[in-house]
Amino acid sequence: MRILIINGPNLNLLGAREPELYGSQSFEEFLATLKVDGAQIDYYQSNIEGELITAIQESRLHYDGVVLNAAAYSHTSVGIADAVTAIDIPVVEVHISNIYRRENFRHFTYLASRCVGTIAGLGLKGYELAIEFLVANFSKI
Repeated sequence: MRILIINGPNLNLLGAREPELYGSQSFEEFLATLKVDGAQIDYYQSNIEGELITAIQESRLHYDGVVLNAAAYSHTSVGIADAVTAIDIPVVEVHISNIYRRENFRHFTYLASRCVGTIAGLGLKGYELAIEFLVANFSKI
């Protein structure tokens, strides 16, 4: 199963940004160790909303599923939510921190109702769990 991880704004700073919330490991370091049986994993990151929308739209042509951490755009972007709705592959929303233990504006995401599931607060492990879920539930045998 081909899976694309898409990360949004400021996640390129993982390892340096607020380590008390996000840990001290960069995403590239984590990605180098990420292996899930049955999954071929690719990665894309952008700080730009339109580029994220394009990546989501194009994912339907090359991938069987998406793991999406739209970061702050999760709480603000109807455009990203509409892009998730427009594609015909499953998307799992992931948040590294527990958004429900943070500021009130982070408690709502435009993506949650458009995704097959949401994982929040489990650190980088959430990406692995999302991929395992996609493989177990959406692999084309």
